[in-house]
Amino acid sequence: MLQRSHHDMPDEVLMQAYAQGDSAAFDQLYARHEAALLRFVRRLLGTRLAAQADEVFQDTWMRIVAARASFDADRAGWRTWAFTIAHNLAMDRLRTSGREQSLEEASTEGEDPMEWLQEALDLAHPPADDLAHWRAAGRQLLHCLDALPDAQRAAFLLHHEDGASVEDLADRLGLGFETAKSRLRYALAKLRGCMQHYLTPSGAAR
Repeated sequence: MLQRSHHDMPDEVLMQAYAQGDSAAFDQLYARHEAALLRFVRRLLGTRLAAQADEVFQDTWMRIVAARASFDADRAGWRTWAFTIAHNLAMDRLRTSGREQSLEEASTEGEDPMEWLQEALDLAHPPADDLAHWRAAGRQLLHCLDALPDAQRAAFLLHHEDGASVEDLADRLGLGFETAKSRLRYALAKLRGCMQHYLTPSGAAR
């Protein structure tokens, strides 16, 4: 009987295999989620703490490693569990650091703000002759996101980066359902207001 490939294993099975000593299972988890977790941490910390993003990212993986034996797939999926760890570490850093200025601009290596704009705000792919405009809109979205209160930015990112429902947000953030719903709604409203120039017909026309 052939052994199941790590590439085909669900995250939860990989974590259980790693907890039992299979280091290759961890390598697969890291390769699968490295980019998304780093992007989430960078965007949650924002421009003013951009220099600390790599440290928080590494701390997240260290926490995952340390907790490998206690991971319970019946309580939460691996991705939900990992993103919650990253969220908690980043929010702790925001609280202790006061979001002081660290860099003039956050690193966006390996990501396309325009593509994220389309996904985050459900925009259709723009025509080729509008690409420059929409790339500028993507950069503006990152600035708008950075301007959100930390709690609203966290709710937005957990919803859009990790696919958390309002019920998930309430559970993971220790909030009532209506509070979580309002936090996400206010974040979306502020982002759309900040992006109004790019979302209105007159702003989008080029």
